[in-house]
Amino acid sequence: MPVNTDAIGKTLPPTIYAVGREKIREFAEAVGETDPLYLDVEAARAAGHADVVAPPMFCVVYSLQAVWPALFDEEIGIDFARMVHGGQEFRWGELVVAGDEITTVAKLNDVSEKRGNGFYVFETTSTNDRGEPVCTGLWTNIVRGV
Repeated sequence: MPVNTDAIGKTLPPTIYAVGREKIREFAEAVGETDPLYLDVEAARAAGHADVVAPPMFCVVYSLQAVWPALFDEEIGIDFARMVHGGQEFRWGELVVAGDEITTVAKLNDVSEKRGNGFYVFETTSTNDRGEPVCTGLWTNIVRGV
């Protein structure tokens, strides 16, 4: 069954993620980050930040929430049981700090078929509550045996 390209360009509803200090610390500790900016409020404030800073890959925490519903969207048509992670690319903007509210919008950028596998590429655009871009991501998901 060939992939359905009709949903290319579909934009999903925005998600809002309130960035918490403890979530940043937990993430930093889970991935082995030791920079005091991620763990210590006083160190972050001494460096000129309002609160602890999120490590760059924390973007997965707030932006995946926008992509997740797309994986089960009937119009997009991904067979989740056959899906594997194909890759991610990110471009970062302003730093994310505890207390920010991040709004993320996901859009289906492309659907293609290669060697009998479906490739679904989503773009996420995340901004903070001051309207500043914080991260743009490309998410590639592969559905085996379409």
